[in-house]
Amino acid sequence: MDYLPIFADLKRRPCLVVGGNDIAWRKTRMLLKAGADVRVIAEALSPEFQYAVEQGQVTHIGTIFSPSDLDGIFLAIAATERKAVNALVYQSANQRQVLVNVVDDTQRCSFIVPSIVDRSPIIVAVSSSGQAPVLARLVRERLEALLPQHLGTMATLAGRFRSRLTEKVTSFAERRRFWEQAFAGRFASLVAKGDHAAAELELEALANGVESRGEVALIGAGPGDASLLTLRALQLMQQADVVLYDYLVSDEVMDLVRRDAELISVGKKAGFHSVPQEETNRLLVQYASQGKRVVRLKGGDPFVFGRGGEELEVLFDANIPFEVVPGITAAAGATAYAGIPLTHRDYAQTAMFVTGHIKPDGKQLEWHTLARGNQTLVIYMGLMNSLDIQLNLIRHGRAPDTPIAIIERGTQRSQKVFKGQLSELADLAQQAASPSLIVVGEVVNLSEKLHWFGKQEQQLHNTFDEQSTVVKLA
Repeated sequence: MDYLPIFADLKRRPCLVVGGNDIAWRKTRMLLKAGADVRVIAEALSPEFQYAVEQGQVTHIGTIFSPSDLDGIFLAIAATERKAVNALVYQSANQRQVLVNVVDDTQRCSFIVPSIVDRSPIIVAVSSSGQAPVLARLVRERLEALLPQHLGTMATLAGRFRSRLTEKVTSFAERRRFWEQAFAGRFASLVAKGDHAAAELELEALANGVESRGEVALIGAGPGDASLLTLRALQLMQQADVVLYDYLVSDEVMDLVRRDAELISVGKKAGFHSVPQEETNRLLVQYASQGKRVVRLKGGDPFVFGRGGEELEVLFDANIPFEVVPGITAAAGATAYAGIPLTHRDYAQTAMFVTGHIKPDGKQLEWHTLARGNQTLVIYMGLMNSLDIQLNLIRHGRAPDTPIAIIERGTQRSQKVFKGQLSELADLAQQAASPSLIVVGEVVNLSEKLHWFGKQEQQLHNTFDEQSTVVKLA
């Protein structure tokens, strides 16, 4: 270990910064956040420095560095463009046993500044010992994504409760188990929601031996690409005791679920056995009533043709706490990955989303509205009824040569895009597999220029004419 990682208390301690440029200001800003008494030596100051001096946040003590400027200083940072000045600061600081950092010169550093993830009072520092600072920054970015913003608030609330817990729970081992349960349970969820008063009550209840209540997180898993998950979705998936998931959730997303969570498939797929909605509702209530953290994982967004609202009504009636994490719906994700904009000033001023689960006569849909020109029509779950959709759209005024696309497994590595004309929809649908999305409108033609995900390998089919193609994206 080349460096000992420590956290220094700089409150009101004198710290010297030599240099007035932007880099020096970034270091100064960090010191100010830690409460240091910052003094700067520089011939010229950046606008940010000037403002800080005028506001009394920083003291400008001179323009030329002298070794005596280090007298009484706790630590120093040199960030000038002059190597000779930086070297003098380093040499003088070493002689006085003052910690010193010369920016971008590891050989002249008795301390280095790590990459920091700040969730005060939780602070995570990452360092490469000066060998690969860009790599350290990339690691920090990964941690930024994994550590929720409310982590600091959770630590602050826990700190307030420590003395009360010591009074109630005398055993160290019992207190440790208490905090493990609190940080992984409903207390953490309440803090994440911003309900701090309820979070503090939850700590009181746990300390009094009251069993923690279970809760349900209704999460949109997006269209398939795991990198499109929200941070909140990933955090809850990693904390879940039980996960009820749909057929539409990709394997790539499922791989991110907590390893020891109980996984229950409640998916629905046309033509296959599926779990009745009533049974799914019953399982949600059952597991949450047992005090478990339940994740209901749905493809796309749970409130877009996902029956999410129906499931939450059941939870409300059963007095089960819940939260909703939106996901990218297939109409937005799959079309974007296929290079098809939903709206465009020249072709579509409206975008409409409908479900393809329709009766053969199609009476429940306003086909005159769906068949209008200058709009994009996106149809979920429409493969099985593609012929009825084709006939009704043409019958109600949509031109038979209107461009269409069927996007199979949108956003995933196995994505395929079948393109043709409205008059060919039913035939193209026979080549596609679920889950697929149907897009009707002139914007489909823009995919020839705008497709970006993977590459167009080859024209795999030419069943009808030159406009009927399948594009596989790898």
